[in-house]
Amino acid sequence: MSGKLHPIRGEGAPDFKPIDADRIVDGAPMTETRLDYERDGTYVGEWAADVGAWRVRYDEWEFCHMLEGVCELTPEGGGAQRYQAGDSFVIEAGFVGVWRVVEPMRKRFVVRIG
Repeated sequence: MSGKLHPIRGEGAPDFKPIDADRIVDGAPMTETRLDYERDGTYVGEWAADVGAWRVRYDEWEFCHMLEGVCELTPEGGGAQRYQAGDSFVIEAGFVGVWRVVEPMRKRFVVRIG
């Protein structure tokens, strides 16, 4: 494989983690992250989560493309925005709110730190 092309297939080694207890709003969701690419503060791969809700605070920028399932993001002081398979969205640094997984979900992501 050329050093300049990187397929993103969600085939990285799985990293399973629960959401930290102090962030939980509802349920006991587990997450799975599969990192396919990492370089200079950019991370690309797939992420999945079980049903539940938790508080989030973004210091990074993230592009998401939903592969399956349904989630809702609710900014502090705002209304819920729902995303499902086929939808794409960007979360900007500074977003604070609640991430709720309505149906078990999987997404592809690009995160840029810095």
